[in-house]
Amino acid sequence: MSITTELTRMWLTRSVKPFAFYNEYDESLPYGDCRELGLYVHIPFCRSICQFCPYCKVPYEQKLVERYLDALLREIDLVGSQNAARKRATSVYFGGGTPALAADRIGEIVARLRRYFDITQGIGVELHPDNVTPEVLRTLKAAGVTKLSIGIQSFQSKYQKILGRKSVDAGKLARALAEVPFETVSMDFIFALPEQTFEDLRQDIDTAFSHGANHIAIYPFIDFTFTDSKVAVMPKREKRQLLDRITRYCLDKGCNRGSIWTFSAEKEASYSSMTRENFLGFGCSATTLLMDQFKINTFDVEEYCRRIDGGRLPTSLTLRFTRRQRMVYYLFWTAYSTKVRSKDFAEFFGEALEKRYGFELRLARLLRFVELHDGVYSMTLKGAFYYHYYENFYTLAYIDKMWGIMRKEAFPEKIIL
Repeated sequence: MSITTELTRMWLTRSVKPFAFYNEYDESLPYGDCRELGLYVHIPFCRSICQFCPYCKVPYEQKLVERYLDALLREIDLVGSQNAARKRATSVYFGGGTPALAADRIGEIVARLRRYFDITQGIGVELHPDNVTPEVLRTLKAAGVTKLSIGIQSFQSKYQKILGRKSVDAGKLARALAEVPFETVSMDFIFALPEQTFEDLRQDIDTAFSHGANHIAIYPFIDFTFTDSKVAVMPKREKRQLLDRITRYCLDKGCNRGSIWTFSAEKEASYSSMTRENFLGFGCSATTLLMDQFKINTFDVEEYCRRIDGGRLPTSLTLRFTRRQRMVYYLFWTAYSTKVRSKDFAEFFGEALEKRYGFELRLARLLRFVELHDGVYSMTLKGAFYYHYYENFYTLAYIDKMWGIMRKEAFPEKIIL
């Protein structure tokens, strides 16, 4: 555990109490009163396994895929039927893995979700570049998908080689996307790769926007301990310079900044499965965030199916929040959007943001991490970098440890963070 994250947690929660996840099972999920409820669906299958990828994934097998998707539909029934009326949900995001490997059943999953939820802001699906074909895109569009997120990582062969992937044909992508248009087409890139320069990233950004994207996400490379990646980590000073130059370049092009890592060429274009006040997760490794608890499903596909076959939810671990812990979680992920609104915090928790965190907010303004205008705290370039820097500590101290254990144990007894 990093001393930085441990001290920050104790200070912000005003307690030495850690985040304690226990192997607890609830028969029901109290989501009926949740506002701004998002939905996430995890499909963990891949044709090949990328060494750098930390997410829950397994090699593609047709029979296993069908069994898993049948279980997924039953999980949706188990959760959805708990609410008497259809519940309003902002959006649905399909992640993986490679969800397009199940493209022919996405429509069935969406229909099952719509049985219980009124989806108001669109449906997004992650895609591997190989899956961006007119046939797959038409299938997804017919299923109701409105947003795409394509995991490019880099258009440059030298970085694809470092990441263990093959080169991307930008022209082929552009032709397919032009033939079957979507509301949002986001392309994902990784920055802070070995010897990567601003010019490398500028070329990737320009290529994306000129080949069908109206939104981009530029995520930092994070070296998870349980992956087989041999990629060297970029030093802090170089990383900050690179992030600042990327940000300025995108803003100078007239892009809107939707979060720490995302920029859109059109105001309406958006793609984020993370910034939701509450959300329900379906599938292996999917997480559920409610007002007073956080849950994570088992990472084991076989155990997931077996649990669903028994008519039980596949919850592996549950964290029961203290009020302060919930506030910290809310602020951390809300800040990902680069803005925290005092009004939203007050509506969610029933008390003023400044009452709870007035000192921290004044200090953040003094250090020029944030600026305050009309009740909105907005990150500066400096603040955005240090958010990234702390998020890296958080990822390695919390997520790395949890995911590393859950990849080996389907239902661990407890994890203390």
